[in-house]
Amino acid sequence: MAAPWSLGLCRRAGPRALNALLHSQSRALCVSSQQRYVSNTAGNCLQFKLDERTAHSSLDLFKKDTGVIYRILGLDPSLVLHNPERFRDWAVVFGDGHVKGGRHYWEVTVRKSQEFRVGVAEAAMSREDSVGTNSCSWVFAYSQRKWFAMTTNEMVPVSLAGKPDRVGLLLDYEAGWLGLVDIQKPRVIHRIRAPFRAALCPAFALWNGELLTHSGLEVPQGLD
Repeated sequence: MAAPWSLGLCRRAGPRALNALLHSQSRALCVSSQQRYVSNTAGNCLQFKLDERTAHSSLDLFKKDTGVIYRILGLDPSLVLHNPERFRDWAVVFGDGHVKGGRHYWEVTVRKSQEFRVGVAEAAMSREDSVGTNSCSWVFAYSQRKWFAMTTNEMVPVSLAGKPDRVGLLLDYEAGWLGLVDIQKPRVIHRIRAPFRAALCPAFALWNGELLTHSGLEVPQGLD
């Protein structure tokens, strides 16, 4: 098979040109990967993966970093690579997409966990806190077979009967609310209202089982 035209030119131009071409191609691949999985836009179709740099030592990522599983023992924190982005005290992990505007929708398979929190948080939130315990994170918590809306460590009961296998989350940045969605209807079951001002990212806390995220989804028709 003939060599690609660009590599043929590099052979004639010498090793310096070849190195320059390979560097530019490598950089293009990195940019493409970042654009695919990290959103810093005000658009309406957030796609993200879970950010291993933020994951507590008791959490393992799987399925190409779209799922997270809780390990009772976890890793010895002293053996985990030090990273200022990592949660050291709480079993929390952030998504790698940052939202600065727009309406965004994603879903989470929750059937294999009995205690978790799903929602959003300011990307710069303190890694000393857990999501839902401060004024810069807003989550829906499931604990003791009940749902709650949670922020600033205050818990408001949510009238969602039972625990479905999968739930939706709808974020309307400009309108200032995060909604828990019954994906079977679909309908917004409960809204947490807040004046969002900073970049937000999907946020997850887990103390049992596993969660699987599904992003890059369009907002279902009929949700408002």
